[in-house]
Amino acid sequence: MHALLTRSQNKSGFKPLPVVIIGNGPSGICLSYLLSGYIPYFKRDSLHPHPILQRKLEEAPDVSILDQDLEYLSEGLEGRSHSPVALLFDTLQRPDTDFGGTAESVLTWWHEADRAIPHLVLGRNAPGGAWHSIEGSMVTLSKGEWMGLPDLPFKDWLKQKRRGLRNNRATAEDIAQYYQHYVMRKGLQKNFRCGTVVTSVRKVSAESISSHAQEDQQESSGSLWNFSETSAELFQVDGFFRTVEGDKEPFSVYAENVVLATGTYDSPTWLGVKGENLSYVHHQLSALEEAVRNSSIGIMSDPVLVVGAGLTAADAILFAHHCNIPVIHVFRRRVTDPGLIFNQLPKLMYPEYHKVHQMMKEQSAACTGPYESYVSLPEHHVLSFSKDKKCILQDKNGYQKVYKISMALVLTGSNPNLSFLPNNGVDLAMNGDQPVNPKRNPIDVDPFTYECTQEKGLYALGPLVGDHFVRFVQGGALAVASSLLKK
Repeated sequence: MHALLTRSQNKSGFKPLPVVIIGNGPSGICLSYLLSGYIPYFKRDSLHPHPILQRKLEEAPDVSILDQDLEYLSEGLEGRSHSPVALLFDTLQRPDTDFGGTAESVLTWWHEADRAIPHLVLGRNAPGGAWHSIEGSMVTLSKGEWMGLPDLPFKDWLKQKRRGLRNNRATAEDIAQYYQHYVMRKGLQKNFRCGTVVTSVRKVSAESISSHAQEDQQESSGSLWNFSETSAELFQVDGFFRTVEGDKEPFSVYAENVVLATGTYDSPTWLGVKGENLSYVHHQLSALEEAVRNSSIGIMSDPVLVVGAGLTAADAILFAHHCNIPVIHVFRRRVTDPGLIFNQLPKLMYPEYHKVHQMMKEQSAACTGPYESYVSLPEHHVLSFSKDKKCILQDKNGYQKVYKISMALVLTGSNPNLSFLPNNGVDLAMNGDQPVNPKRNPIDVDPFTYECTQEKGLYALGPLVGDHFVRFVQGGALAVASSLLKK
C-alpha cells in the first residue's frame, strides 16, 4: 500500500517521483485525472456559442487542448473568474451556463496511457478534501452541475442515485460522495494516499540525498528553499500516515515537482480581541449545531452572537432561525456594500441567502423589523468578550454597547495552513511580508502555468491562488498539467 512512499528510502536505487500533489479536494482530483493520461480534445462538429473561440478551436482540431497555447485560446474570454485559464476550461466544459444555457461540453476525452505522468496525491481525508468536514445536509452555494469534474456530469451521477437536485443545488454529502465515486470510476485510486499529513516540504540537492550529506547541507544553506545552485534540485516531502490503529507512521518522498492544492478550510480567522479564547467563543458553525443537539442552547437562551457577513455566517443565522434561537448579527460592512457576497448572488437561485440579506437590511437595532429574535448591527465590530458572557461592541462613531450572550460564533473566513512550507509560505505570496490569504494575498503564480513565481517546480491551485469555486479550480489543473507535460 505504501510502496510508493517508502521506496525512496532506498537511496542507492533512488528515483524521485515526477509530481506530488498535496491536497485531495476537487483541484487535486482534477489534476490527477489529467496526469493519468486523460487528454481533452475539441469535439469535431461541435459548435461553441463563442464564435472567436470556435474559430481558434477549429485551427488545430487534432492537437489536444493541453498541447495548445492556453494564453491564445483564453484571450478575450469574460466571466466570473479572474483567471483566464479557469474561464477557458469552464467555457469548454459548460459553454453557456452563465446565461442559463445547457449546451453540451465541446470536449471529448481520450485515454492516452503513454502520456500519463506518475504522481501521488496526498490528503488527510477521503478524496473530496474539505467537503467531508462540512455538515452533510448543507446545500451548496453553486449549482449542482457546477460541482462536477471532467467527463462525468454530476447530474448523471445523481440520477443513478435516483435523486433530483433541490433548486438545482446539491448537499455537501452528495458532493463528498460524488468526488469519492469519481476517483474510483476513473481508476485514479492507485495515485491517492488518504490519511496522510504533510509536515514539511523542502528543496534538497539530488547529490545530497545520494551521498547522505543532507544534514551538513542543511546547516550551510543560507536560503530557506535553495540548497546549492549548481546541482539538480528536488523537493523532499515529509509527513506521516495515520494507521488504522491510530499510530503515526512517518514517510519521506522526493519529487521533481510539487503542487499545493490544500485549500483554505484549515484554520478559521480570529478577530484577535480580548477574551476570544474563552470557552463560549467558537470559530466553527458546527459548535452551534452541537449546542442545539445537546440542548445547551434553545429558545429561552440569551442570543447567539454571529460575527461576519459571508455565507457561513448566513448559514449560522438560517440554522438559528430554524431553531428559534435569538441572534445578534455583527459585521463591519454596510448592508449596501457591493463587496458583500449577498449583493453578488442572483436572488432567484439563492432565496434563503436573499432572505438573510433582507433581514440584515430591515432589522437593524435602530428600527424593529418583522423578524423577531434577530438584530442586525452593520458597521460594528467586537471589542472584547468577558468571562460572564458579556460582549462589548463598537459602532462606526465609536459608541460602545454591551450585550449578554449565550455563545459567540466568529465566522469571518479561514486561512490556509501552510506550516509545512519554509516561513509558512509567506515568501510565495503576492505580498511577501504578509501571510497567504485566499482573498487578500494569494500565492503569486504564472496565470498560464500556475507555477509559483518565486519557486520553480512548485505549483499552487484552487483557493490558495484565489480560485474559489469548484468550476473554476479546474482551469488551474489544466494549466498545471499542460505545463508539466511540456516539461
